[in-house]
Amino acid sequence: MPQEDRDTGHRWPRLVGALVLSLVLIGALAILLLLDRVPRDDVEAVEPGRLVVSEQAVGEWFVGGVEVILGETGLRMVDPERDDLVVWESSPDRAFLMAVLGEVEWTEHRGYFWADTRHECELVDQDVRSATDDGGRLQISGVLSGCGQQREFTINVLEGDVRGDVELDIVTRNVGALSLVSARTPNIGVHGFGEQFAPFDLSGTVTPLVVREQGVGRGEQPLTVLADVTNRGAGGTEQMTYAAWPSFVTGDVRGLALVPDAETSHAFAVADATASDRVVLTTWAPELRATLTADVDPLALVERRSAGETRPGLARWLGRGAVLGIQGGTEKVRRVVEDMQAAGTELSAVWLQDWTGQRQAQLGDRLWWTWQLDEQHYPEWDAMVNDLAEDGIRVLTYVNTWLVDPADKDDDSIRNLYSEAEGKGYLVTDPTGEVYLLDQGGFDAALVDLTNRDAREWYSAVIASEVLGQGADGFMADFGEGLPFDAVLADGDPALEHNRWPLLWARTVERACELAAKPSCVAWFRTGSAGMAEHAPMFWNGDQMVTYAPQDGMASALLGTFSAGVSGWHLTHSDVGGYTSINAQVRDYVRPPEMNQRWAEMEAFGVMMRTHEGNRPAENPQVYDTAESREAFARMTRLYAALAPYRQRVVKQAVETGAPALRHTWLQYPGTSAAESDRQFFFGPAILVAPVMAEGATSVDVALPPGTWVHLLTGERYDGDRTASVQAPLGTPAAFVEATDPDAESILAMVAGAEL
Repeated sequence: MPQEDRDTGHRWPRLVGALVLSLVLIGALAILLLLDRVPRDDVEAVEPGRLVVSEQAVGEWFVGGVEVILGETGLRMVDPERDDLVVWESSPDRAFLMAVLGEVEWTEHRGYFWADTRHECELVDQDVRSATDDGGRLQISGVLSGCGQQREFTINVLEGDVRGDVELDIVTRNVGALSLVSARTPNIGVHGFGEQFAPFDLSGTVTPLVVREQGVGRGEQPLTVLADVTNRGAGGTEQMTYAAWPSFVTGDVRGLALVPDAETSHAFAVADATASDRVVLTTWAPELRATLTADVDPLALVERRSAGETRPGLARWLGRGAVLGIQGGTEKVRRVVEDMQAAGTELSAVWLQDWTGQRQAQLGDRLWWTWQLDEQHYPEWDAMVNDLAEDGIRVLTYVNTWLVDPADKDDDSIRNLYSEAEGKGYLVTDPTGEVYLLDQGGFDAALVDLTNRDAREWYSAVIASEVLGQGADGFMADFGEGLPFDAVLADGDPALEHNRWPLLWARTVERACELAAKPSCVAWFRTGSAGMAEHAPMFWNGDQMVTYAPQDGMASALLGTFSAGVSGWHLTHSDVGGYTSINAQVRDYVRPPEMNQRWAEMEAFGVMMRTHEGNRPAENPQVYDTAESREAFARMTRLYAALAPYRQRVVKQAVETGAPALRHTWLQYPGTSAAESDRQFFFGPAILVAPVMAEGATSVDVALPPGTWVHLLTGERYDGDRTASVQAPLGTPAAFVEATDPDAESILAMVAGAEL
């Protein structure tokens, strides 16, 4: 029997066995769902009812140069100075404001949160009874009704911070939630709502906007079923994300975002895009403040909405080379760096997340969240930091929002931050008044109460002295999604503070960098809130699986980047190689042989090229393992470093304007067939990249916009306005610049000088 036939004969029983086991697991999941053992979101959408506008309310007014037209069929706002550009409009003859009487019940497990919205009564009919111009403020009033109930409402239409924008300030009383209905051109796309690991166009979906763990697998099978069954819903769904907030744009180039500094803007919300002609945003609070924005160009719209914001700069030294993630102590760091340098790797920093030491837990090797140097794990730390600095290599570390009691660490020399915080009353408490200890998978931890100004200042000082004070120039600022909805806080309602927590965390870190006299320190975050970009220099896509899958792998990182980009995250990157590796018995999820290289090819065209060893370093290939892997990675770092001048311009634009550095083709070439692709991206305005996201593939389909496109590495020219199959063997990523672009010549020269 030929070898391939023998292999097939052995493989069939394994495949059948895996199929049978998958069916058993799916059956077990179905039973658990019926028993309510695997939580799921249960969120209700609100269908707009009738609209009645009284004769007394009909009229036309100008608010900040925008014409507001209230007629019998609805509300419309246009900008006459921009050719009557529609800024916002309601659906004809349908209510544009509704309310819900009810509540949200929450289920929580290790940072996963599931919402159950209980609608006792929906006030879906809207009667607009008056509209009064009060010196630059248009006040629209009326009644919402349904199921025998009524509530009065007031909408204040105000001039936005940017000329041509409009702000809505909506107030009701004694309701659980408010729903604002925005019309869109039928079947046009809906994009945003924070970082959504889903197709760029969210049409047809209902999305709960809550900050939480994203899940493991998120629909990829059998992984998701196994995670759900073994860890109570940990598989997650397509709607789960670390970073969600109420901000969206539509394909007809209109945008809506809740005002970040409003008291209720971080309340739990539900985005309903199931109807083809509208978007319904339901926020669980009795008040709502939103900014309405429109433009003729998608990128201009994103920049317009970011106008007036001040974003921190990004350290230029990051562009010199990759950030190499290493764990294992001083000797290993020195050895790996030496090996990588010998291979010709361009390094800007090493990232040592285990600087506080490691502990054994249910999920494998975990870090000690004591936030002090473990001198046994890293002996001669200062000498190592100094030696690396002489080679132009910075040191980056890790910190998060949690504290643990170090009693079990058996190290009396370290400062007990947990005890300090508890003694000062700086920790979040539970409903009984005790410190709220939350299971982290084998150990408990407590949250510093970031609503307490004194606690924030204390924790900022801790990070300044204990983290940055140890020679680090930055760190991964992890977590931010774990505040329970039944917590007791120094200031505020946890229902309103849960989604605000990442913003408070970013402000804490920003203050720490200031106290450490390192204003340009590099901190990167995975959780996100509205307004956070003004306080965070960098974001990352979180914990992807070590697969290519669009649900939770390499492709999902790109999807998250797209939605985050139009929602306000200007600088985002992902872990080279992915993070989550699991032996699910049916399949051992480890990095495929080419994954590190393919992911590095994608991140070479980015704003921060950083590797991660993953949650199971020993079981997964690392970029530093072999001479071949070192050379492959080194080649991409040289490409990354060669693009530093272009990257500086892209980052500068992102910081100054809010335009995302990595962007969907729709932002750059709207209205073209290329704008429909979710499998490629623009790095800044000029470089088009189509990553290979399939093991063993040697070519990739590229949706080329109009023009003539020059391959950066081969020089081959391609006619645009079509989809081309482009050869992309390992080490030759498919990246292009349009031949007539003003930057084309300089970009091609940069790549030519990269010694590839």
